[in-house]
Amino acid sequence: MAATAKAAAEPGRSTSAYSEVQSNRLTVSLPLPSVLKNPFSVVDGPPSSAAGNPGEIAKLFPNLFGQPSVSLLPGHTSGATLNHNLKIGVVLSGGQAPGGHNVISGIFDYLQEKTKGSTLYGFRGGPAGIMNCKYVELTADFVYPYRNQGGFDMIASGRDKIETDEQFKQAAETAKKLDLDGIVVIGGDDSNTNACLLAENFRSKGLKTRVIGCPKTIDGDLKCKEVPTSFGFDTACKIYAEMIGNVMIDARSTGKYYHFVRLMGRAASHITLECALQTHPNITIIGEEVAAQKQTLKSVTDYIVGVICKRAKLGYNYGVILIPEGLIDFIPEVQQLIAELNEILANDVIDEAGNWKKKLRSQSHELFEFLPQAIQEQLLLERDPHGNVQVAKIETEKMLIQMVEAELENKRKESSYTKHFKGQSHFFGYEGRCGLPSNFDSNYCYALGYGAGALLHSGKTGLISSVGNLGAPVEDWTVGGTALTSLMDVERRHGKFKPVIKKAMVELEGAPFKKFASLREEWALKNRYFSPGPLQFVGPTSNEINHTLMLELGAKA
Repeated sequence: MAATAKAAAEPGRSTSAYSEVQSNRLTVSLPLPSVLKNPFSVVDGPPSSAAGNPGEIAKLFPNLFGQPSVSLLPGHTSGATLNHNLKIGVVLSGGQAPGGHNVISGIFDYLQEKTKGSTLYGFRGGPAGIMNCKYVELTADFVYPYRNQGGFDMIASGRDKIETDEQFKQAAETAKKLDLDGIVVIGGDDSNTNACLLAENFRSKGLKTRVIGCPKTIDGDLKCKEVPTSFGFDTACKIYAEMIGNVMIDARSTGKYYHFVRLMGRAASHITLECALQTHPNITIIGEEVAAQKQTLKSVTDYIVGVICKRAKLGYNYGVILIPEGLIDFIPEVQQLIAELNEILANDVIDEAGNWKKKLRSQSHELFEFLPQAIQEQLLLERDPHGNVQVAKIETEKMLIQMVEAELENKRKESSYTKHFKGQSHFFGYEGRCGLPSNFDSNYCYALGYGAGALLHSGKTGLISSVGNLGAPVEDWTVGGTALTSLMDVERRHGKFKPVIKKAMVELEGAPFKKFASLREEWALKNRYFSPGPLQFVGPTSNEINHTLMLELGAKA
């Protein structure tokens, strides 16, 4: 690898352009769990296993598999095994999530306070920055404008992966060139899988560079017993809930629109469920329930139409409907159609005459023709790098509006109650990814970063920074590191087993879904709309934690 020179420092943020709220957030002092403010010891737990297929995970990670998770406990030692000044790199990987800058701030502050003279490098543009040795040295002045601020623009992110032999070689050369003691990877399930592969590769080569992950994703699907939530979820849901609350007031004010709101969350419906708990919409579709009940697109449409007709009889020709981004991925018949399309797209040219359709099974062909033209076209779009349908580009909310309109047209022959239906479509996505982090995410991210610094200082690798007991005051939060291999399962791809961190889906027997299910019938017919308003930093609601986390913590208590 021809390693590039240190990247020239690009102009960062200017606080002179900050709003009063942004400027105020800069000066807020963040609390730390008491275990991080005092001498601590790092205590190993029992040997770990894997979320699934431990035999295959052991083969893929011979140097890391079975290593224990650790806890930081009050003690008379500093917890450090590396006594020299540290050189640490940090990288943002994947999509943005509110609070990422505070993770970096936490790492920086740990190094400044516990290992004076240490250096923190920020790799620019995600994992590609590691491979291309593109970095900037993070100083106090550089970091300051980003404290408690949204976005990932301090060093920017990227979706590249370090997975080929050549890419691992490039990463190793960067680690040697900068004499790195450690790297912190801030990302979601794919990024933390990559972090574990990097830790395994470095250890197999005898490099001193250790790798620690941090749990990031607004989707909320990276969590387990030791990692109660991913950062960004709390903030994003509160931002979306404000927007949904505004739409609800509009619906009630005009009295003539059904607002179909699609929310981010490709693989899991956590955001949709949380926003429902915060705002009380008339209809909420949860993808995991659709999958469990093997519902079809027609049955989902019929459910929506049924509620619309019942509301019309009560004189309500308006409402709000929440839809998860990845809904079509949960419908078995659509999954089968997509699988068949993937095979066809990989081997055939989509001709205008439609001859390729003959390769579809009869049920899939019937479903494809049943879909609106715009959705047919979106299903044929170029696949993502993993070969998946680009779900975010499929306008499911518009599809459902068209399907509901068609079904209601049939019903108009039977009833006059449905003649007023008008659908309005919305997609709330990027709006929630870079907002000013909530008090919870600000504190949580800072603790995650500070904890990651402590884990590296104590010589650990292949762990994800873990902060628990989140329902308690910050000073009582617990801190540790969870073995990344313990979160993993394997998938068969291109004839080989590939490690993947198992996504945490909405549990239909979990407390959040049960709470929603107990109330949705009332919300369907009665307008129990709840408008939480803008995210608050001071005042009575400023320190409230999202319903999902609190209900899950209550269920575990």
